Amino acid sequence: MDPFSLAIGGALVGGGWLIGRFGSRRTKSETAQTPAVCGCGHDLALHDREAGHCHAETFRKTGVGIKAWSRCNCQRYTGPTPLEEFFAPTPLPPTQ
Repeated sequence: MDPFSLAIGGALVGGGWLIGRFGSRRTKSETAQTPAVCGCGHDLALHDREAGHCHAETFRKTGVGIKAWSRCNCQRYTGPTPLEEFFAPTPLPPTQ
């Protein structure tokens, strides 16, 4: 056995262990995908595909100390375009 090769191998194993132990790690929150969000703060699922208005409700202050649920004022989805609609039109429902 060559002592020089053993020293290099040991250094590689030790260096790999140190990088794995103290290197930066990705957490689940960094790797998880977030849904595409419109300017109103709601995702594409809450917007009507044809008309474009938002179906979500928000809790707003309507008067002095009075709070109530009201419809979102968003008139059109302004978030990123979904890949399905960008590459191909939706096949259903048939238009003919």
